Amino acid sequence: MLWPAPEFSFISRDVGFLAYEGKNRVAANSNIGYDQSMNQQISSDYQKVQAAIAYLSKNGPDTINLEKFSRALGLTERQLVALFSRWCGLTPKSFAQAVALDHAKSLLADNASVLDTSFEVGLSSTSRLHDLFVTYHSMPPGAWAGRGAGMVLRWGIAQSPFGSAIIFASEYGITGLGFVDDTEEEAGEEAAFEDFANRWPAAQFLRDDNFIKPLASGIFQPELWHPDRPVRIVMIGTDFEIKVWETLLKVPLGAAETYGNLAKHLGKPKAARAVGSAVGRNPISFVVPCHRIVGSTGKLTGYHWGVARKRAILGWETGQKSRR
Repeated sequence: MLWPAPEFSFISRDVGFLAYEGKNRVAANSNIGYDQSMNQQISSDYQKVQAAIAYLSKNGPDTINLEKFSRALGLTERQLVALFSRWCGLTPKSFAQAVALDHAKSLLADNASVLDTSFEVGLSSTSRLHDLFVTYHSMPPGAWAGRGAGMVLRWGIAQSPFGSAIIFASEYGITGLGFVDDTEEEAGEEAAFEDFANRWPAAQFLRDDNFIKPLASGIFQPELWHPDRPVRIVMIGTDFEIKVWETLLKVPLGAAETYGNLAKHLGKPKAARAVGSAVGRNPISFVVPCHRIVGSTGKLTGYHWGVARKRAILGWETGQKSRR
């Protein structure tokens, strides 16, 4: 099914610096609220996907042997096919091509900027019809000046197709989204929390996984992507950062853009490095798709949550586009 174009809300757009928030934590209900068996399935699938990407990095996608591939992951061929069908809707061979290191080159179609294309044809073009629907808003001016003082940010951990996600939300919408390092769950959660809390040092934080659960569902379950249920986000940063992040929202699912073209589209063709820094500071990963920005040659450059995860997200998105 094809959806209409995503909705964008520009509220208080004259605010140059929007907000930061911070570090006073309050405990609340921390039960994730997802069905535990589903939770374990999602987590297990992503762990296998990570192993698959590691295997393909070493062996390459062009010479993939289904028997060896499945054996390397400790699966039967049938289980391997079921894994990728369940996780992203692709065959093992298609998945291998979708996460290949040079896959992004094919997304840079004919060296044409998808930003120029979206500007010319508008956001109602079919290239936008497979994507998440997003509305975004500004914070009150005083929120930035006070570093989030007086604000309460609810946060929690939820499962996603890409491992455990950490999400922060104010009364205005989602303010932060990142991922937890899977190596040691408790330490990973603490590090991910500190990553965001340091951005907003004066806010009060209330852990509430049950509040976060429906927000995560709306983000990571494509069947819930609908213009009547847009994901509300709040962009918190300098005026330049906000402009960069707004532009990221124009890069559609199944496409990629370069830092250089991003800078040109913003009218600052010599500011690719500054644009790259702003992309790297994007606090709402996945929803604001900084993972779709690549080097001029199509190389997958650094990603705050790991290049392997960036490859996984791009592969997953390829599957979502093929399903619709």
